[in-house]
Amino acid sequence: MSSQPAAVIGIGQTKHKKRRDDVSLPGLVREAAQRALDDAELTWKDIDAVVLGKAPDPFEGVMMPELSMADALGANGKPMMRVHTAGSVGGSTALVATHLVQTGVHDRVLTVAYEKQAEGNAQWGLAGGRSGGMGAGGIFAPWMRSYIKQSGAPEDIGWKVAVKDRLNACKNPYAHLQLKDITIEAVKESPVIWDPIHFHESCPSSDGAVAMVLTNEKGAKKAPRKPAWVLATAMRSELGVFPGRNNVRPQAGVECAHMIYDQAGITNPREQIDMAELYVPFSWYEPMWLEGHDIAGPGEGWQMVADGSTEIDGSFPVNASGGVLSTNPIGASGMIRFAEAALQVRGEAGEHQVKDAHVALAQAYGGSAQYFAMWLVGDELDAVAKKK
Repeated sequence: MSSQPAAVIGIGQTKHKKRRDDVSLPGLVREAAQRALDDAELTWKDIDAVVLGKAPDPFEGVMMPELSMADALGANGKPMMRVHTAGSVGGSTALVATHLVQTGVHDRVLTVAYEKQAEGNAQWGLAGGRSGGMGAGGIFAPWMRSYIKQSGAPEDIGWKVAVKDRLNACKNPYAHLQLKDITIEAVKESPVIWDPIHFHESCPSSDGAVAMVLTNEKGAKKAPRKPAWVLATAMRSELGVFPGRNNVRPQAGVECAHMIYDQAGITNPREQIDMAELYVPFSWYEPMWLEGHDIAGPGEGWQMVADGSTEIDGSFPVNASGGVLSTNPIGASGMIRFAEAALQVRGEAGEHQVKDAHVALAQAYGGSAQYFAMWLVGDELDAVAKKK
């Protein structure tokens, strides 16, 4: 698909403030963008186009935010694009920006995603602007129960994922929830909010923004710091409801993963990928996506959790950043996964850096587990080939 390589050369994040009025909505987004520019040692004038993503406009009640955000993002007189694909939007936004570079349309693109849920009502927005919506957990809970029944997984798997991600978040300064005293017992004893999900197995409602600067091969070679090369990209979607749909293992997710593997020459994801940032808003989705993207075989995803493989020092670390379970500005959550994967292969993830991370996978999903966006990044263009 691509005509030329693309790479991430700048990354910036912001997180929730103590009070919602500590920073304005445009200020929150500009802060992340400025940090990405600083990381790339570029200025606003160096950017050719801006790609903005967020979840539904009713979340904050600001319609067409790409217009009101133009000043804050230095986009006056420049092409600016808005992307929206439900919860996967952050990932989709990064991919649209990547494609603009890969196809030679632009040399340097700034991509930004955000949510400021303290200024809106996500539950109301998720219910399509109606009262009494069941929320995302209510939609996904039956599918998690189905996975447990089909796989025979013990009930403590979800608790273990929750503790792992909460403790990983303590190493990440941009994580919203940093619960240093979290334990299996604390998760088990927290209230059940959607059977089988306990309170501590669910994501928060966060404020935050993330930004990346993408450029072509020429720009990457001039970058002041090590780039993260985009090795493969894919987006797939399907209807949220249709007869015979596999809600535990959506076909769009399977196809999205294999598009990535085929592009990059991946034949054994478990061995050729060093770590993954997966969109896990409820703890049981870690083993579900490991199997749903054929990283693990049927019934093997929960076993990877049980034996410690997905720990930060395990054989296949998942969500070293703390993941969506620890930070969830919905419109930005997918791009945070993509940015964190890029930080890993750049060797700049700080305390949550995975040792020898040369190839990293990032995934985002949205809607009724019907929209998928994924990318694979490496520390070199031939990073996958070197692992064979």
